[in-house]
Amino acid sequence: MDKYDVIYIGSGNAAWQGARFLVKEGLKVLIVEEGLYGGTCANRGCNSKALLDAPYELKAAIDNFEGVGKAGNFNVDWPALMKFKQKRIANMAKFLDGKFDEYNIDVANAKGVILDEHTVQVEDKKYYTDKIVICTGLKAIMPNIKGKEYLHDSNDFLDISELPKHTIIIGGGFIAMEFASIIAEAGLEADVIIRSDMALRDFHQPYVQNIIKILEEKNIRFHFNENVKEVIKNDDRISDSQVKVGNVEKGINIDEEFKDPEAKSENKAYEDGFTVVTESGVSLNGDYVIAAIGREANVEDIGLENIALEYTKDGIPVNNHLQTKIPNIYAAGDVADTGLAKLVTVAIHHSKYLIDEILGKAGEITYPVVPAVVYTIPRIATVGVPVYKALESDDYEVFRLQYGRAYSLELKNDTTAEVTVVVDNELNIVGAEIYAADAENIVNMFTFIINKKVTLEELDYMIYAFPSSSSVCLYKLHNIHYDL
Repeated sequence: MDKYDVIYIGSGNAAWQGARFLVKEGLKVLIVEEGLYGGTCANRGCNSKALLDAPYELKAAIDNFEGVGKAGNFNVDWPALMKFKQKRIANMAKFLDGKFDEYNIDVANAKGVILDEHTVQVEDKKYYTDKIVICTGLKAIMPNIKGKEYLHDSNDFLDISELPKHTIIIGGGFIAMEFASIIAEAGLEADVIIRSDMALRDFHQPYVQNIIKILEEKNIRFHFNENVKEVIKNDDRISDSQVKVGNVEKGINIDEEFKDPEAKSENKAYEDGFTVVTESGVSLNGDYVIAAIGREANVEDIGLENIALEYTKDGIPVNNHLQTKIPNIYAAGDVADTGLAKLVTVAIHHSKYLIDEILGKAGEITYPVVPAVVYTIPRIATVGVPVYKALESDDYEVFRLQYGRAYSLELKNDTTAEVTVVVDNELNIVGAEIYAADAENIVNMFTFIINKKVTLEELDYMIYAFPSSSSVCLYKLHNIHYDL
């Protein structure tokens, strides 16, 4: 039986980012992966979404100059973009395979099953190991409803050859809202069904409402407090019925409509598509249905029952050393239930922490403030103390800085860009909510400020490159310093 110091089950950032350094320290490491090397982010998540989103982000930036210099239209060729994405992403797993070889990390490309506290089986081979790190990530939750076989998940949408003319999205989180933004910028239609009364629950709701308003103006309709009951595949010809399109009911006599060949063509989506029915009786028609109601721990059939290791949909419980209840077995990344957001940046933090933990050099894991971004168009970002908590406490003050309005042309005419800042009683910045085209960059600036406890006085002393979104945002921070 081959012996290893550490076996990682899963090959994403929670695994290899730290594994390569353990090898440098002289440890023998095996990564077991049943799918593509690199996991979700590299092959089916972050990278794919970024490649497909970028042209639509550019289109929105160009549209900001409507009436102030824009001439002509910029359109995205989705089929060509998809071919580019597929070619680029196809190389990711191969690239990582080469890097694992370069790092002297052994790999086994098949399913890993934990047999006991020190044994992992991969196909017909068994491996002994001192420590096991489970980093199998999350998988999409598919609702257990009638017609669930007609549902698509995010993986499907990120690999679709043509964008659907009318998409029905079930869910109101990151994936749902980001896909809705792409569909809106593409000039297509969508209905978004959300089971609660709000979308993007963890983000500043006034900014979320801004996004919803933009999407609604671009043929994206929202249906709140609705639970999906079933998905029906429409027959070759639907019968006379009441068809509810978005929020408008239309009585359509199909026989009359189809006497005209052109009219039949216009109704093709309903004829060949799907009907989504909610528990309250709302009926929506479209030609593609996405389930984006969340993700759950991807631990099926990896042998947790063999070691009596329990888990929930949120993952495997771990302590402040990322240990499960079995001390030599760890969980890292999205599959670890730490109470933090399931982000690739957190997975990398776990992987780096485990270097010292496995080498016996670490104390308890600590976390800096963690920024989160939803890549809608425009973006929304959050870091540190959220505004809603600050407003409930006397320990904080909240300031809204509409820097886009003051510096519109310097900011590529992004007139609505703004940040809501939270300061404590000692005037330290402890939180920020950002609504801007480049919120992902502005939030990183605030992440640095909060983690390093940079004071308003220190920020006021510094000189920044101008024009830039960061400089004008920081200039507005100076106003807080002067006003207080």
